[in-house]
Amino acid sequence: MKALRFLTAGSVDDGKSTLIGRLLFDSKAILADQLDTLERRAAGSPIDLSLLTDGLEAEREQGITIDVAYRYFATKTRKFIIADAPGHEQYTRNMVTAAAGSDAAVVLVDITKLDLTQPEVALLPQTRRHSLLAQLLRVPSIVFAINKIDALAEPAQGFAKVKAALDKFAAAAGLDVAATVPVSALRGDNVTQPLASDWWSGESLLQVLERLPTSSERVDAPLSLPVQYVQKDAYQSAGTGFQPRVLWGRIAHGAVKAGDTIEVLPSRQTAVVAEVRRAGETVPSAEAGDSAGLVLDRQLDVSRGDWIVTPGTAHSAKSFHATLAWLDTEAAKPGRKYWVRHGNRWVQARIQAIDSVLDIHTLQPQDAHELPVNAIGRVRMEVQHELPVEPFAANRVGGALIVVDPASHRTSGALLVEPQPATADEAW
Repeated sequence: MKALRFLTAGSVDDGKSTLIGRLLFDSKAILADQLDTLERRAAGSPIDLSLLTDGLEAEREQGITIDVAYRYFATKTRKFIIADAPGHEQYTRNMVTAAAGSDAAVVLVDITKLDLTQPEVALLPQTRRHSLLAQLLRVPSIVFAINKIDALAEPAQGFAKVKAALDKFAAAAGLDVAATVPVSALRGDNVTQPLASDWWSGESLLQVLERLPTSSERVDAPLSLPVQYVQKDAYQSAGTGFQPRVLWGRIAHGAVKAGDTIEVLPSRQTAVVAEVRRAGETVPSAEAGDSAGLVLDRQLDVSRGDWIVTPGTAHSAKSFHATLAWLDTEAAKPGRKYWVRHGNRWVQARIQAIDSVLDIHTLQPQDAHELPVNAIGRVRMEVQHELPVEPFAANRVGGALIVVDPASHRTSGALLVEPQPATADEAW
């Protein structure tokens, strides 16, 4: 079974790092010297499992996660790659980075932070925000882990009330929730072993993770390959009289084989694929998810940032609608110029207009003239040169752009292209 890439998300101090430490500890994925160090630091007290992921000195000093930490472990049935994302609002951009390539998101909910005396439990803003970002970034599976269940005198009632609140939120937001499970990351309850309790007979968190599917790129689709590197071949192709070049990149969707006709964007020149290569060797074909090199039957002006597509299938645009997750402390404003990266190409861009901002509490769009930090809004973008953008729901590569501030060089936002209106002035 393919390795599962998942991230832990949620509010600060919800126990994300401790949960990962528990998974590593119970699966015996901790090196002996690491364990010795933790035991010496604990000095007879229970070891702090969060230190297995909080590796930066600033993280250990402040007791929070700042950067994304990746860890690996395996069970008898599956391998896992974990991304420990920070919960603090200041580092939401790091959570977006981790979510972009994940197969699943485990959103932790600290039950001790919620007011269980109210008829309806109010979820924390970061729980909502991280769940919505995971959905926007097309993370296939979302798992809610209600943590610190051992701290309640009546855990069954508390779990039921929080699960009801999560179910209501998920239904309103259209979240595809794979499971909601109770856990205690500190004690290890229902993390790797099922909870020994008369009120819970469901799966442990690890059992849920072992059955989740991995995301897969669309193979039965037109070819879409962003060119990352152009390599000049070391030999002259026999019978052609020219020294071929190999156009390398990771196939976003579709498949390619020798003999296929392709189109290069933005030049719109066409050629026939003479060879397909992987890891320096000629292969019959390559498909979505593969890093491949194409040798064409004739010389074309192709450089890093161009796209290789099936002829007539890609539409280029200089303006488009998109969802913008804003990550910069300086608000996004219409008319301001930014750099955006699409595939492997950088172009100048500006926000034409901000149509609305999402209220994460009511899940309703609100009028807005700017987007503050951590806001999610719907915008109209204009780029300096035409780009072959696709709706993000259909193509995670062709439909995603990174926004960078030209003055500070900070990653300011993530753009997710939406299906475009079919009006005369706004069509592709």
